[in-house]
Amino acid sequence: MFTPFRSSLLTLGLSLLTATTAQAQAPTARDAIPEKMPNHILYGAPISLERADAVLTAAISESKARGWAMNCAVYDSGANLVTFKRQDGAQLGSIDISHHKARTAVKYRRNTLAFENGVQEGGNIYMLTLDDVIASRGGNLLLDGGKIIGAIGCSGGTGSQDDVVSKAGIAALK
Repeated sequence: MFTPFRSSLLTLGLSLLTATTAQAQAPTARDAIPEKMPNHILYGAPISLERADAVLTAAISESKARGWAMNCAVYDSGANLVTFKRQDGAQLGSIDISHHKARTAVKYRRNTLAFENGVQEGGNIYMLTLDDVIASRGGNLLLDGGKIIGAIGCSGGTGSQDDVVSKAGIAALK
């Protein structure tokens, strides 16, 4: 038997379905189709051990000058570890995080700050579902001639401290 209560529920259900369908079809900023691919930076030859060591030396030097104990890793353009250093007293959990930051930067052709901003400011939580992503600054690309030759990842302090140390390493490439 069809009662007024059931009729009201049916009407409410249809209204919700219509509203949900309309919302699902409304375009959002994520639906925009850019003219060019974002972060389409070409991969170059892998960074040499000599250059990777220079990057790491500069990063560790900056860290020491500021009194911050850090873990720093340099990965090549194929997302393979080239060199790593852990300062005395650096947080153990940050060993893997430094590796993760460098690897993420290389794999996704962007500094890890982009992921942090996307999650923190843009509400793009979906970024955390991507394989091997870390949404924390301190992972930065190493470029030569506009091509990715690797990345440095630093961890052990705050995100901003990690980023300062990482960028000091990048400066050694210039």
